[in-house]
Amino acid sequence: KCRTGPLDIVFVIDSSRSVRPFEFETMRRFMMDIISSLDVGPNATRVGVIQYSSQVQNIFSLKTFFTQADMEKAINSIVPLAQGTMTGLAIQYAMNVAFTTQEGARPLHKKIPRIAIIVTDGRPQDRVTEVATQARNAGIEIYAVGIQRADMNSLRAMASPPLEEHVFLVESFELIQQFGKQFQDKLCGVDMCTGQEHGCQHSCISTPGSFYCECNPGYRLNVDGKTCSFIDACADGRHGCQHQCVSVRGSYTCHCHAGYYLHQNKKSCSMIDYCSFGNHSCQHECVSIPNGHYCRCRSGFTLQPDSRSCRATDLCNGVDHGCEFKCVSMEGSYRCVCPEGQQLQADGKACSKCGAGHVDLVMVIDGSKSVRPQNFELVKQFVNRIVDLLEVSPHGTRVGLVQYSSRVRTEFPLNKYHSADEIKKAVMEVEYMEKGTMTGLALKHMVEHSFSELEGARPLSHNIPRIGLVFTDGRSQDDISEWARRAKESGIVMFAVGVGKAVEEELRAIASEPVEQHFSYSADFTTMTHLVENFKLNICPEEGKGETEIRSPCECEALVQFQTNTVAILQSLTEKNILWARSLAQMTARLEDLEKQIAKKK
Repeated sequence: KCRTGPLDIVFVIDSSRSVRPFEFETMRRFMMDIISSLDVGPNATRVGVIQYSSQVQNIFSLKTFFTQADMEKAINSIVPLAQGTMTGLAIQYAMNVAFTTQEGARPLHKKIPRIAIIVTDGRPQDRVTEVATQARNAGIEIYAVGIQRADMNSLRAMASPPLEEHVFLVESFELIQQFGKQFQDKLCGVDMCTGQEHGCQHSCISTPGSFYCECNPGYRLNVDGKTCSFIDACADGRHGCQHQCVSVRGSYTCHCHAGYYLHQNKKSCSMIDYCSFGNHSCQHECVSIPNGHYCRCRSGFTLQPDSRSCRATDLCNGVDHGCEFKCVSMEGSYRCVCPEGQQLQADGKACSKCGAGHVDLVMVIDGSKSVRPQNFELVKQFVNRIVDLLEVSPHGTRVGLVQYSSRVRTEFPLNKYHSADEIKKAVMEVEYMEKGTMTGLALKHMVEHSFSELEGARPLSHNIPRIGLVFTDGRSQDDISEWARRAKESGIVMFAVGVGKAVEEELRAIASEPVEQHFSYSADFTTMTHLVENFKLNICPEEGKGETEIRSPCECEALVQFQTNTVAILQSLTEKNILWARSLAQMTARLEDLEKQIAKKK
């Protein structure tokens, strides 16, 4: 038995047609005799076998078998290829495949000798010199064994130096078995670890004609090739431990700081959640910290001396609340309130009297073909007279205008203009649309867009009344009921003004409750005098009559003032129309007198 240490040996066997069956049997015996002298195993010597002719066939690789019995069984089952002699192709296969780590060869840094034993009986049919040189340069030690008809020059071209130790020529197949015993001695050689003082600190590994030193697990070989040093696996910084790295015999383990636990990945750490144990007794919130926990109260509460219970904080006494009238503490917060008859401003602190009549007003005017251009100008005058009586400002009344016909167009939203002059100028520049009467579509646009905060409507929480005033002169060409209902449900106070061919049923559907106080109708644009009385009706229920109060006093007062202003404008426009009609009648009478006088003269 060889005791010189592990080897990686691959037999490269010629099975061309020139090798007769009985001769091939002696080659089987040669391989099995060599293997029987080796200490084979996964950590000892590994053996592989390939045969070649015009092609290369892998019989078994270095990782396939680790017992002599399995190897002999595989060798006995080889069927010769019986074709050409492509020795260079076989060496190429041994270098690129058989001696790779994927096929079982140990890595080069382990310094385990890689030995190829080529057995051939003829001259190669391909080039071997270049590929053999590449194999030797790759660390493969090549023994070239020629039998009978083998070409000596080819053997010398393949073998490793010194050639006298790696080239063998056997006269016949009958003598190869005897040669095998001599080759065993050549392969095994002397155990260099026992025959001399090797100087290895830990272990000596013998190889044919040499030796090398190895270190125990957890140590690395020093540059002198003999002594060993402890491997600090944490030193290179690639351990990935989140907290601490601890070296252990060539490896490492990760540890966590106190109060943390190690994750399943054995690298990262997380703080122990002491609150999850359920025994903290905190009234509000438990906060985990390394090695323990503490109790915390929600905003607006103060932790008590027992460090567990909480008591509400009177924020009105503890902070500069800035409320103009009164601060009211709530759980964890506070709010400002105003005296009766005043409303809280947008800043949430100041109060103002609601008598100023501030509203968010969107006027929806009919621009259909039936209105006619001259009457559309009267409608624009009506809009501007309303604007004249409003306190327009970003914090006062905001005004938006929508015109509709067969389609809907926002002339300007609530947040477009901040003064009455800007609004009046924009109204006079509005162009008459003409075409159809899609009142339902206009209502939908008003609800979804005109009274959105995006277009300038104040939030409902500010108690600023939202008023929609719809002015139409004819029957709608689409359904209005759905969006009239939605407008009122969304908190918009709806007024409906109808002229000419406007349908009373539709006006009533648009108007808010009580309907009689929120809609008006006139036969034409010049006879709207009776609208004045309708707008004078009080929309705020009186106290003590058992009626449900649905609006705040401020909202009612703002709506009353808006109604009063609107009535004044209607009265003014009506008076102008009456004077114009009287003048027209007088002129007509004078023309008739002139016609009679002319007729008499004739």
